[in-house]
Amino acid sequence: MTTIPKSKLNTVKNLYYEKGNSMNDIASKLGVSLKSVIYFMQINNLKRRNYQEANNNFFQHKPLSFNIKKQLKNKERELLIKAVMIYWCEGAKGFKTGTVDFANCNPEMLKIFMLFLRKICRVDESRIRIYMYCYSNQNIERNIKYWSYIVNVPISQFTKPYIRNDFRKDKINKMPHGMIHIRYADKKLLKIINDWIIEYSK
Repeated sequence: MTTIPKSKLNTVKNLYYEKGNSMNDIASKLGVSLKSVIYFMQINNLKRRNYQEANNNFFQHKPLSFNIKKQLKNKERELLIKAVMIYWCEGAKGFKTGTVDFANCNPEMLKIFMLFLRKICRVDESRIRIYMYCYSNQNIERNIKYWSYIVNVPISQFTKPYIRNDFRKDKINKMPHGMIHIRYADKKLLKIINDWIIEYSK
């Protein structure tokens, strides 16, 4: 086992505590084995992260799947505020699932939110998922094609729809194509949107 010299103590501290590198990362950077890093930390009384701390550290240093646009023009600022306000009304804000989830059956509202994700948040479009909710007497395939066209998301990114059998006639005009959830699994983006809600609600 290749040992790490004492002279590397500050380097290891900086990588582990300041930069948040894992022990595997440190081993790779120093060109030694994981066992060498573990042994070095033990003999130098360097406290290791517990399970929860390790998970939190991984979350904090995980590369972003989006790139928030910083310099916004007036129209983009308006789009941001519109999208945040409609998400405040119709979006999932809890962190249990860690997913941005906007549900609606209004095509214009859905287009606004999709434009927000694309132009302001600049998300990874391959991670967008669409979940459709409809009734069993509706044409499922036609509805999926309809929503795919409205939000400009490939059908391949639609998940299995939720189909209700208790159809009600009074829903015919309210939800002629069912409704959809626009979902984007990223807890960091969800937190940013929640922070915007707090800011703009004031």
